[in-house]
Amino acid sequence: MRPIIAILAVAAALAGCGAETMSAAATAAAAKKQEIGQGKKNMEQMQQNIGKAMEQTQQSVDRADEAAK
Repeated sequence: MRPIIAILAVAAALAGCGAETMSAAATAAAAKKQEIGQGKKNMEQMQQNIGKAMEQTQQSVDRADEAAK
């Protein structure tokens, strides 16, 4: 009977460690998801900034062409 109790105690301890590990993994995954979302927002902002810069450059070229005529 004692060996069974010892086995059950060890199994319970290991199950607790597994639950803690799963909780930590879920927390890490949520943090990564948030990090990816922020990265996407940053990328979209940079794309908008690049688009504006390209538009301003084109306007400068157009003005220079008009001035050269």
